[in-house]
Amino acid sequence: MSNPGLRLHRRTLLAQARWAGAALLLGPSPRAWAAAADPVVETSSGKIKGFTIDGIAGFRGVPYGASTAGANRFMPPQKPEPWAGVRDAVAWAGHAPQASPGSRRPELASLSGEPDRVPESEDCLTLNLWSPGLDGAKRPVMVWFHGGAFSYGSPNVPRTDGANLARRGDVVVVTINHRLNIFGFLNLAELGGDRFARSGNAGVLDLVASLEWVRDNIARFGGDPGNVTIFGQSGGGGKVSALLAMPAAKGLFHRAIVMSGAGIRMASKEASAKVADAVLTQLELTPKDLDKLQRLPIKQMLAAIEPALGKVGRPAHPLLDRYGFGPVVEGHDLPHNPFDPTATEISADIPIMVGGTKDENAIFLAPDDAVWNRSLSEGELKDRVTKIAGADTEAVLASYRRDYPAMNPAELLITITTASNFWVRSVLLAERKAAQGKAPVFMYSFNWESPVFGGKLRSPHAIDVPFAFDTTDVVGNNDHSATVHAIAAAESASWAAFARTGSPDNKAIPHWPAYDTASRATMMINAEWKVENDPARDARLMWERIALA
Repeated sequence: MSNPGLRLHRRTLLAQARWAGAALLLGPSPRAWAAAADPVVETSSGKIKGFTIDGIAGFRGVPYGASTAGANRFMPPQKPEPWAGVRDAVAWAGHAPQASPGSRRPELASLSGEPDRVPESEDCLTLNLWSPGLDGAKRPVMVWFHGGAFSYGSPNVPRTDGANLARRGDVVVVTINHRLNIFGFLNLAELGGDRFARSGNAGVLDLVASLEWVRDNIARFGGDPGNVTIFGQSGGGGKVSALLAMPAAKGLFHRAIVMSGAGIRMASKEASAKVADAVLTQLELTPKDLDKLQRLPIKQMLAAIEPALGKVGRPAHPLLDRYGFGPVVEGHDLPHNPFDPTATEISADIPIMVGGTKDENAIFLAPDDAVWNRSLSEGELKDRVTKIAGADTEAVLASYRRDYPAMNPAELLITITTASNFWVRSVLLAERKAAQGKAPVFMYSFNWESPVFGGKLRSPHAIDVPFAFDTTDVVGNNDHSATVHAIAAAESASWAAFARTGSPDNKAIPHWPAYDTASRATMMINAEWKVENDPARDARLMWERIALA
């Protein structure tokens, strides 16, 4: 699969590293980063000036919506205010307000590379864009939605810088900031009536607004508004899933990639209303105080999240049901759960790629000393599995002990919880999409194992993101070897090929057949790429049965 012509563009990464250092030393001065020949483009709201590095034009912090503060809090996004003159679009803009998710293990902080250090702001409806040419070439457009369980995250980081992907695939790359957590998904419809009827989906309505901006403006950046691919990882994959079920998004994108985040079920009206009740109780407010809720300080709002969610508790159906904030199936903006067999076929004609990493849950279980140190006992393993498999626990354990006889209890727990959470949802998406038979679905598993931390994490959640963006040199989750660079080159080329044609096939990899219910072809991404038919068949059948019971 290795192709010597596919190599990481190191000059861009070195330039990015210098800019990151300059930003930390000099603060957010856009002029510190501007190039001599700054590109200027007129958008629907006004002119913006960006930068050019190694032939790629870049723009950061471009508004696609107005500030969401004050009276706009919880409301559908509004158009940005037009501006006169030329607006600098060189520095990152503020990301959405969010509480810190906490450190899983301090030593793991380097895995994702440099974090977003720009202060948060409710004026967060901005996007970043990279293009190989500001011309009429009509390149495929790839729009990225970041991960973070609908509650955390930002695209304003080096690992999702779009320059290398834009160059690799001759595509236009766009990354999106939008409302999260309590600001983007607090369902006040039952408490506030028609005025707040759409508050539970404000965050995904932001995404629709960003895609409308792309439709109206991307041709001026060398992109094709008729060939837009949305892609996202983890919570970003959930955002892609939600958009596939939203009537308002129909026609705004034409292909979709769901990475480690297939959203089979979103929040129900009833469950989200309980969360809203708990939030108001925590803030000592009543339904008559919603105007006040729009004026409360950001920190006070964020501080109410964990106590409120704690009062509501975990869902009764842990394998598919959502916990916390996220899109709400309320019958209008989101009429049905994505991929629900009873749903209208809003996205039946959209080709999809879906998959995940082999050991997703390794990163989430890392804080557990018994797992990290591989000292988990057989009894503890059984107790943990019982929480997700219930009466099927003995059958699950017997199946995995048979298939993985060399694994210790900690490794078995990682494997079992990865399958019961991320993998089964990807499988269900692929099965339902294939059954529709109206557009292809391509399945993959990212299997390359990182040697960092003695290989304990193997192939964890989010390890694949810098491979898709071809930015593996700016993160600490790999050994920066020639093998890593080759996998990243092939993966980014495959993602771009899918955006261009609706198939990931390209010269860097073997033929990647579509997934169907006869063969269930799955691309195994590793140093050597290869297709396996119906991998882990017995586990697939078992988890489908348990998840849908």
